[in-house]
Amino acid sequence: MPTVPAFTHLIADLVGVSPAQLADSAVLGGLLIASASAAGFTTVGAPVVRQLPSDDVTGVLLLEGCHIALHAFPARALLLLDVLTYGTHDAGKALDVFARRLTPREIRSETRARG
Repeated sequence: MPTVPAFTHLIADLVGVSPAQLADSAVLGGLLIASASAAGFTTVGAPVVRQLPSDDVTGVLLLEGCHIALHAFPARALLLLDVLTYGTHDAGKALDVFARRLTPREIRSETRARG
């Protein structure tokens, strides 16, 4: 019987996203919450999303023992996504929420077992 990894770490580059969406802190904060819900994660607070002086946006949502983090670069039409979760959850469901809402031209992702 295969052993479930202790943690799953998904990283993804969403390329070719609308710069207007990537500059919208409210949209990105909502996507952090929606993606956590879709994947069945338990959050430990509200997301923290900040617009930087460069117009880039960074955000994080803490989960029980894990996190979802994003870094948006509107000038490059790029969103970097980082989902760390317990191995019993499907981090891909979180990515799916971002992919459906932001409709990137390309998604490059990698998932690794951790721990």
